[in-house]
Amino acid sequence: MAKLLLISTLFSNFAPKFYQQRKNMTTDNNVNNKDKKEEEYVRQTGSLRERLGRVKKTRWWRFGIVAFIYVLWTIWMGNPLLLLGLLLLADIYLTQFIPWGAWKGWKKGPLRTIMSWIDAIVYALVLVYFLFLFVGQNYQIPSSSLEKSLLTGDFLWVNKVTYGPRVPQTPLHFPLTQNILPFFNCKSYFDHPQLPYHRLKGLRNVERMDIVVFNFPAGDTVALKCTNPDYYTLCYERGRDVVHNNTEVFGDIIYRPVDRRDNYVKRCLGLPGENLQIKDGIVYINGQAVPQPKNVQYMYYVETDGTTISETMFDELGISYDDRKNAVDMYGNPMANLYVLPLTAAMKKQLEDNKWVLNIQRIQPDPGETVITYPIGTDYGWTHANYGPIWIPKKGATVNLSLQNLPLYERCIRNYEGNTLEVKDGQILINGKVATSYTFKMDYYWMQGDNRDNSLDSRYWGFVPEDHIVGTPSIILISFDKDHSLMNGGIRWNRIFKMPNPDKK
Repeated sequence: MAKLLLISTLFSNFAPKFYQQRKNMTTDNNVNNKDKKEEEYVRQTGSLRERLGRVKKTRWWRFGIVAFIYVLWTIWMGNPLLLLGLLLLADIYLTQFIPWGAWKGWKKGPLRTIMSWIDAIVYALVLVYFLFLFVGQNYQIPSSSLEKSLLTGDFLWVNKVTYGPRVPQTPLHFPLTQNILPFFNCKSYFDHPQLPYHRLKGLRNVERMDIVVFNFPAGDTVALKCTNPDYYTLCYERGRDVVHNNTEVFGDIIYRPVDRRDNYVKRCLGLPGENLQIKDGIVYINGQAVPQPKNVQYMYYVETDGTTISETMFDELGISYDDRKNAVDMYGNPMANLYVLPLTAAMKKQLEDNKWVLNIQRIQPDPGETVITYPIGTDYGWTHANYGPIWIPKKGATVNLSLQNLPLYERCIRNYEGNTLEVKDGQILINGKVATSYTFKMDYYWMQGDNRDNSLDSRYWGFVPEDHIVGTPSIILISFDKDHSLMNGGIRWNRIFKMPNPDKK
């Protein structure tokens, strides 16, 4: 009974004070909210001088930093009209004639929560948009064309500052996508407006042996349901009318702007103005052999005494499941003791050290073999291992044109540099006028994969124009091996934060 009396006494003394404190807190909150609303109202009213007079020092500092960065960016862009954007920044940070943050004064509820999310997402997308356009972006290696220098599953950070970033030619596109919007399976960009090509000043030009990310030159026209082979090879093999009249098989035929074409990654071997030739797989520039990358690969026949190459051995060699193939006989049946494998010099030696390996022989194209190489539809007798000679176009350089060499430069003149071109009565007409020569407007490059016998590169679709260059990989962020689970070697830990191009000193 005494305990109950004590509790009752304490409660009777404490409760009024507690409720009074709660009441005072509620009153204070209401007053604070009212004061904030009045402050927001006052801040968003009045003349320009009055608005500027009410701006806190911290906002002045924030505006100064952002404005300084923006002015440097404008100088880099080389377009003084962009300085008009300072008026918008001044309103966002200082004057607020446009009520950018009006939603922050709304009562707490679902609508305010939604607006806060929209505000954060828009801010993040704008930041990512500018980061990816002018600094760099991540890129995944989708194929084995550069193995073993780069591996399928490598995620790279591609530096755009090295060669100078391109001003977006297709400015209205959704960040984090190249040309297809995920889930909706539709275009992730608007075709208009289209801006002319302009590249900002970079640290240096593309150099030989650079690994380069670029937009696929033959990707200007695409059959949406059949992207391999490319549209032009498809039309050559199947016929243009067949491709265009069978949308159920090949899909719609669309055009893609330069910066919305698929990204490819290869090694630059030929520079503008150089003469290139490939002999027995070795690239020669102006008559001199180009040093081979350390991990260059070629295709070999590997003959065993009947011993099956184990999965452990394949893993040690670094040969993926997709590349573990047996040769076939004339009837199409696999031969148990004969393999067709891509090997580097080190991998070849590792196999030769096994007694059960009887012979390793490099695969050469058969004499007279018909191979579709660039330029498609011509018969120069070239193969992927023996190609050229061919001259790589250079900006400002002039080439004498003939019916014999026109196929080599036709795409450059028409598709990349925007001229009309036709052959009439044995004469070459450019923009309706007879032409015996042509002066190029851009530099062009010759790109090849290190997996020399298993790479779709310039030997098949030709030169890479300078306006297609995206950047160069600067670091491997992470690497996944699709042949293994994450808990069983699926992450290549030894490749994380490694340099992607050790051959480039």
